[in-house]
Amino acid sequence: MHTTGLIIASLLFILGLAGTTFPVLPGAILIWLGMLIYGFLEDFVHFTWTFYLFQGLAVIVVFLLDYAAGIWGVKYYGGSRSAIWGSILGAILGIILLGPLGIILGPFLGSIAGELLTCHSLNRAVRAGVGTLIGFLGGTILKLAIEIGMIVWFFMILL
Repeated sequence: MHTTGLIIASLLFILGLAGTTFPVLPGAILIWLGMLIYGFLEDFVHFTWTFYLFQGLAVIVVFLLDYAAGIWGVKYYGGSRSAIWGSILGAILGIILLGPLGIILGPFLGSIAGELLTCHSLNRAVRAGVGTLIGFLGGTILKLAIEIGMIVWFFMILL
């Protein structure tokens, strides 16, 4: 077992998990990168190409969850297509204008603005905004579960 590789991988795992709860860092990608660096340092002795393939698929699922969870939340709480587009635009502008806090506030405010722009009531707009928040929180929990599973699988192979 390569100690330096294990330290680097573990640090990237920690950064990756932090990136899921504070989405400034690409969480799942950092976790996968930690595994890949470890593999290079170990000459891929412990891990097969199928391991990396399935880990890569997990990264794609986590990436898709980022988008799907928010859309699901808006739809589930009665938001329209305008609210979905508002939440996407709000996420982009929120990050640019508000930094890390904008990741949460941007989609929330964007979905409300999208609903209001299509002449829906303030009540419906706020419901769509709440749906965005619930989708974001649910997605974050699912992403953490997948990423923890990725890390556990990595260490199970090493044991």
